[in-house]
Amino acid sequence: MPGRKTILQVGALCLRDSDAGQKVMLVKSSRGRWIVPKGWPEDGHTDAEMARLEAWEEAGIAKGKVSKAPIGGYVTEKRFDDGRRVPCHVSVYRIDVRKTVKDYPEAGLRKRKWMTLKKAAKKVNDPGLRDLLIALR
Repeated sequence: MPGRKTILQVGALCLRDSDAGQKVMLVKSSRGRWIVPKGWPEDGHTDAEMARLEAWEEAGIAKGKVSKAPIGGYVTEKRFDDGRRVPCHVSVYRIDVRKTVKDYPEAGLRKRKWMTLKKAAKKVNDPGLRDLLIALR
């Protein structure tokens, strides 16, 4: 990907404790891949605020404590509908989830699922996200 400008996104690593250990919420992307909720930074909002908003819109995370700084990040490739592919750095913020709801903005568009970090690392296609999940185990 030399010569192409890297774009930036913010992601939300949504975690909760369970009897089986810590679980992470993954959502299906519009292309059918398992990912963490993520989106674009916006003027007037911190990246942590945008991570919280993406977690709400894409996964129905209604309450949770968001880290003030990213817990990590990864580089991936953003694919646009017009066929362009651009390198993308995703800064990931941890959200310790306290409450989820069934009715949220993208409920009809996305499947969401809680899974162990080990299972999540096997489900995601993105090597950078996989490495981040493995590092948390």
